[in-house]
Amino acid sequence: MSDDPGTGAGPNRRRVLIGAGAVTAMIALAEHVLALGPAHAGAAADAPDESFAADHVKKLAEELSAREFVKPRIDLPEPFNALKPEQYRDIRFRPEASVWRGENLGYEVQLLALGWLYETPVEVWIVEGGKARSLKADSASFAIGPSIEKAPDAAPFGFSGFRISGALNRPDALDEFVAFQGASYFKSVGRNQQYGLSARALAVNTARPGGEEFPVFRAFWIEKPKPGAADILIHALLDSESVAGAYRFTIRPGAETVADIEAVLFPRRSLAHVGFAPLTSMYFHGPAQSRFGSDYRPAVHNSEGLAVVNGQGERLWRPLTNPKTLQTSAFIDKNLKGFGLVQRDRAFKSYEDLEARYDRRPTAWVEPQGNWGDGYVELIEIPITEEIHDNIVAYWKPAKPLEPGQSYKYAYRIYWGGEAPEVWSPAWTAETRIGAGRNADTVVFVVDFAGPAARDARELPVADLFISGGASSNLTVQRHPELPGLRVKFELNTAGTELIELRLSLKLAGQQISETWLYRWTRA
Repeated sequence: MSDDPGTGAGPNRRRVLIGAGAVTAMIALAEHVLALGPAHAGAAADAPDESFAADHVKKLAEELSAREFVKPRIDLPEPFNALKPEQYRDIRFRPEASVWRGENLGYEVQLLALGWLYETPVEVWIVEGGKARSLKADSASFAIGPSIEKAPDAAPFGFSGFRISGALNRPDALDEFVAFQGASYFKSVGRNQQYGLSARALAVNTARPGGEEFPVFRAFWIEKPKPGAADILIHALLDSESVAGAYRFTIRPGAETVADIEAVLFPRRSLAHVGFAPLTSMYFHGPAQSRFGSDYRPAVHNSEGLAVVNGQGERLWRPLTNPKTLQTSAFIDKNLKGFGLVQRDRAFKSYEDLEARYDRRPTAWVEPQGNWGDGYVELIEIPITEEIHDNIVAYWKPAKPLEPGQSYKYAYRIYWGGEAPEVWSPAWTAETRIGAGRNADTVVFVVDFAGPAARDARELPVADLFISGGASSNLTVQRHPELPGLRVKFELNTAGTELIELRLSLKLAGQQISETWLYRWTRA
């Protein structure tokens, strides 16, 4: 997902028949959602407002799952069928058209235009007082600049998503805190942060033969909050070749913006490789793995590590890399406690980028609600040569396939903020650095630990190091007064190996006092 494109839409609404629970009404709406007529994203027939119940989206998803997938589309006239980036940026939301503008609810909704990278139209409804009505994309809510000549009043014809503003940074101003745009992507920030990594509703066949499948949100229902409400409620209808689903988001902006997510999935076919709560981020380079020595910036990444708390309560930390070849890693577990893509280093001097401000990118932490059973956290690292590409994916892969003819419920919470909310171990990894050793085929590792156990240790702990290949030497633990904390340093001889897995922790009196640091070294 790109950063905010500066477009949106407002409350010029068109009514739509949702159905008051009647099966025929639901089927009619399902057919409409499947077809999405050619005029615009809000092109449902005019009708009186109808009742909206929380289970309508679930019923629509179940109905869709019994049919073949039809990708949402709109036949657009030129140039809207092939907008250039500068043209897309010239489609601007009219601020005065914001949904709920002037109603002092503490929230406003602005819609995002269809076009450029965002070619899949979405239906958007506002739910108020138990009734639902659709929004319409046209010149009443969008202003179109000179890069698009003679745009008709119906332009831009459809929506690609929306963003919501609330009292995020101060009580007397509304700031954007969440956006949904593109496939099933959404992103959020905590207080005084700017967008970085994204989440998705579902990952299907990621990094597997046959290619990845990208489910889409084809319709949203946003409930109007009461004045002063702490959260906002969004319903979403998911669809793809293999699965349909109903999602419910309860989002609370704040120092940490928190999203509670409930999902029900209806597979169309067996899903052997599906990922729950997928997170997508970017790691270009940094001290843990630097392939681009000509960059003036010490580090360039939205996230620097994967953190996991497994079912046994062990805390894992895996520094991210930008490998030369695609890498997948599986952290097998049962009853996962949580995982996330984390930006730990918050010092500007670590990035030296006044535009991107990587020091302000959020951490996203996923906390399962209920028992997710057997499976594994999968980490995928993809080679990139430019920072504009997301190359990191992490999600929970259940051990058993999801089968058609059944429904699957799961729930989780995502925290978007400065740190993972989990109470961490007494010592955690503050920094990982690698460099060339003095001899051929040797690599020097420097791992700094912070936290009370590292800072206040009266005696030096022992470094417990495991390597799957090669040979290690010169393993030392020393105090790091500048951190303050501890530094572990060792050399790794990689001669004759192509891949080495490393595992490191600190122990005192036989007890582990740190999180477990993991690393994968590859020659390729």
